[in-house]
Amino acid sequence: MLSFIRSDLAQLTAYKPHPGSDTAEPVNIKYDRLDTNESPYDLPIDIKEKLANNFQEIIESNRYPDGGHQQLKEAIAEYVNESANLVNSPITDINISVGNGSDELIRSLLIATCLKGEGSILVANPTFSMYGILAQTLGIPVVSVGRNESNFEIDLKAAQTAINNTQNPPIRVVFVVHPNSPTANCLTTAEIEWLKSLPGEILVVIDEAYFEFSQTTLVGELSQHPNWIVLRTFSKAFRLAAMRVGYCIAHPDAIAILEKVRLPYNLPSFSLTSAIVALENRHVLLSSISETIRERQKMITELSSNSELEITNSDTNFIYLRLKSNTEESAQTKLKNLNQTLRHQGTLIRLLPQALRITVGTPEENARTLERIQNAIQQA
Repeated sequence: MLSFIRSDLAQLTAYKPHPGSDTAEPVNIKYDRLDTNESPYDLPIDIKEKLANNFQEIIESNRYPDGGHQQLKEAIAEYVNESANLVNSPITDINISVGNGSDELIRSLLIATCLKGEGSILVANPTFSMYGILAQTLGIPVVSVGRNESNFEIDLKAAQTAINNTQNPPIRVVFVVHPNSPTANCLTTAEIEWLKSLPGEILVVIDEAYFEFSQTTLVGELSQHPNWIVLRTFSKAFRLAAMRVGYCIAHPDAIAILEKVRLPYNLPSFSLTSAIVALENRHVLLSSISETIRERQKMITELSSNSELEITNSDTNFIYLRLKSNTEESAQTKLKNLNQTLRHQGTLIRLLPQALRITVGTPEENARTLERIQNAIQQA
């Protein structure tokens, strides 16, 4: 290790967006990419043409982008108010900060709360791995608790004990996903009540990356909880994964701090324009959600008919699949084999500890995936 590098980074494994992609792959296979929870649909050609014209006629590549994101913030506020029916306490531009994907916003939140030994974070695994990874890259301690294995509810007793007992540094941020990734379940009433009970010196980050699929949001609670922040993204339902645009909604004082720590000009002009155009055409882009939900239910129904598979309900655009086995080690071996078989046949899914996560794709991709899973299990 280079002598000028922090010693703790030697123990950190770099995040791999496509685990296993560094292994040898069969040639001449067009993969069904069901491993990253993206939309299976590209932008419609007329919207792409509009963006191309915008790039050609309006964007000046020799000029810095809009560093204040004002137009996009106003468009986001309109969308949030409409989708959450916020009439009495509407969101405005001062409640919004925009980031280079949600990852940048998560990192900014960590910088603003926990650096210099002032705090640690609490996560309930399994959950989105970037909370822990980003915290570790900043030298911030990560406290983990488990979940109920049947409904994936956070172990609230363990979580409260961790908050009560963790000192030097104390827990300063609690991260939850609503609905959770990778288990696809929304927060329960008990979990939400627990979050409401947390003291104001603890920041509660509620990641609603899959809101458009669940249609369940806690944005309406923000006016009552100034220590809550809701994260959202354009990478999923809005089909803009390539553009890397995320945003958060929070009390104006929290947004003001985020604006202090974020990088200037953090979003390229083309990404800003893409997000604005996506919001202007949201009724077109979000129209595919109903098909995703229908396909999700078809997949769950068919997979649930196999006695060797354990499938739970989903409020997202993906499915969490476990294998029934006598031992945890045996189950993980079978999962690895199934994942590898599907990969060699042309379906990419996400291998996790004790489970597989399958993004809902197009009807054709889903049909191939179901057939390949059933065949692989029969031949095992």
